[in-house]
Amino acid sequence: MPESGIGPSAALEHLAGPVLHDARFLGSPGFFAHMDPPTPWVSWATQLWTASRNQNLLHPDTAPAARDLEQLAVDWLAPSFGMTGGHMTPGSTVANLTAIWAARQAGATAVVSTNEAHLSVGKAAHLLGLEHHKLNDWSAEWSTISDHASIVAVITAGSTSTGSVEPLDAASDAGWRHVDAAWAGPLVFSDQHRSLLAGVEQADSVSVSAHKWLFQPKESALVLFRDVDKAHASVSFGADYLAVPNIGLLGSAGARAVPLLATLLSYGRVGIADWIDTAMEATEELARMVDAHPAFEARTAPQAGVLNWRALSMSAGQLQSQLPPEVFVSTTTIDGETWLRSVGANPMANSPLVFDTIAAIVDEVA
Repeated sequence: MPESGIGPSAALEHLAGPVLHDARFLGSPGFFAHMDPPTPWVSWATQLWTASRNQNLLHPDTAPAARDLEQLAVDWLAPSFGMTGGHMTPGSTVANLTAIWAARQAGATAVVSTNEAHLSVGKAAHLLGLEHHKLNDWSAEWSTISDHASIVAVITAGSTSTGSVEPLDAASDAGWRHVDAAWAGPLVFSDQHRSLLAGVEQADSVSVSAHKWLFQPKESALVLFRDVDKAHASVSFGADYLAVPNIGLLGSAGARAVPLLATLLSYGRVGIADWIDTAMEATEELARMVDAHPAFEARTAPQAGVLNWRALSMSAGQLQSQLPPEVFVSTTTIDGETWLRSVGANPMANSPLVFDTIAAIVDEVA
């Protein structure tokens, strides 16, 4: 740290390279990798607004408008999932923890999920002192779990590795049912694909990452509840310096809803759905090219915008290491095998560019 500052202009000049030039451009035609989307420019502008005012949602007198704006964003989104309300969090790790915390306060003594559950579910169980039981399959193994009324069942809608959406009617007699829809949740806004989320409205709680398929900057997510008043009351704390109870895990929080509201106002449900539909089609187009080429195989058909695939003649890791900077796919390990992982988070992704680049590498090695 310098003893004397170099001034804002010089500081920006020093930081522009690593922050902007050296960053991965998520809207590049060749970016077909992770669950991290490009963001609309209106979210950048409003993020700057919120930084300039530095509101603290913990106190109504320091953030009167910002608190109302977050409530508005939640009120707009919650009904699409059959929920009555909730609040924003920095990500679905905190959203999942908050939902499982509310379930524990309602009487849950253990967490049950499948092996597809995000690692945040195990973290939440550990932090809350709850047992965590993992199943391979809901329909085959739920009956082996005793005392269903004391269980919080965490059902995954869009697993990280494969994009799979578990049966949303699973564990129907659990004491609390939480749907981790961090990835696939926004499919409810798509006329083409919302059927994949059929039944989500029967959950007691739902988590959604806005910084995935709602195209928001980090860190933006929501935890939503079917009975929001009861859930919020169970995870609220007061203090002598607070005018209203503090709801949820976080204390101080900024005006995190403003970029989300700006995006929803700018593009509406139809605009968000168009981006999602375009990204889904790009994944399906990539899958068709993989299926048509004898040098490649797909593990399954794409699930909720995620395709696992590989070359037959070289490992996924070797192939990924030879990709040029303008093309990027990720990898994941499933049942001990490493696969390429292409995620339709980028509506600007160019499937032929990505596939042809990878096919050329495989052809050259062959």
